[in-house]
Amino acid sequence: MSGSLVKVREVGLRDGLQMVEHFVPTEVKLAWLREEADAGVASFEITSFVSKSRMPQFADAEYMVDAASGFSGLETTVLTLNARGAQRAIEAGANRLVFVLSASGAHSRGNAGRETDAALQEFASVVQLARDVDPQRRPRIEAGIATAFGCTMEGSIDPGRVRQLATRLAELGADEIMLADTVGYAQPRQVGQLFAQVRGDIGALPLGGHFHDTRGLALANVVAALDAGVTKFDASLGGLGGCPFAPGASGNVAMEDLVYLLQAMGCETGIDLQALLAVRKRLSDWLPGVPLYGALATAGLPRHFNKTQTAALAH
Repeated sequence: MSGSLVKVREVGLRDGLQMVEHFVPTEVKLAWLREEADAGVASFEITSFVSKSRMPQFADAEYMVDAASGFSGLETTVLTLNARGAQRAIEAGANRLVFVLSASGAHSRGNAGRETDAALQEFASVVQLARDVDPQRRPRIEAGIATAFGCTMEGSIDPGRVRQLATRLAELGADEIMLADTVGYAQPRQVGQLFAQVRGDIGALPLGGHFHDTRGLALANVVAALDAGVTKFDASLGGLGGCPFAPGASGNVAMEDLVYLLQAMGCETGIDLQALLAVRKRLSDWLPGVPLYGALATAGLPRHFNKTQTAALAH
């Protein structure tokens, strides 16, 4: 594990802001994107192509895609829940789409207005839309399975159901799969087992993890996923985020805490942690009155942390 390259994607501009009541100005979003990219974060989920009446926070989705294209070297993803949103995203020039469906039928009905099996059919339509695009402009399609480890409305989720969904999504043309602990129900043993099983089901297809810290186990679950071979994780600066259609869901694992964990364990992230903490301080100014979370921003880095991390990477 030491020396391994781990990709960390900032999802606060989408997952985080969907829980903020007021519209955050586009120029603030772009300042956040710019400053966190300067700190070394190279992957972002920047917006959501959903109904503007349902999620007015993302009324500037097309503009965000256009503006983000001017940032060199960044991997930017947009979220969609249906073919209509995917078409808008493609027309706006998005080159990476994440389509989220839920392992929980109740959550699927609340979040996307359809049953999970119908969402699979919708995903097939999204893949076809992408395939109809000129190969040089064809977007990459990621499939996210929400409530993969439990649901506040349905309780436990059969891991066999999650495995079936991951296998079917791969068959339909997903370029990568993400398992999401949307409501913070997961525990490390469960995480390790399910990721190992899904890896066996989908072969070499890239596999990532998205953990919420609702019950304080997100970092432990990241370690379990790392042990299962996962090297891509979502996080949100200041632990922003949640799901408005999943009662009791709270924020994502804090980006700064996750990066600290990974670097302390000797993993490479390409991120300047001191610079990232400085951006985290700026977030309070950009989002006045919005609660921020995370331990590192309160406790600070341990003394000589950088020397310790360098020594770990050398071995």
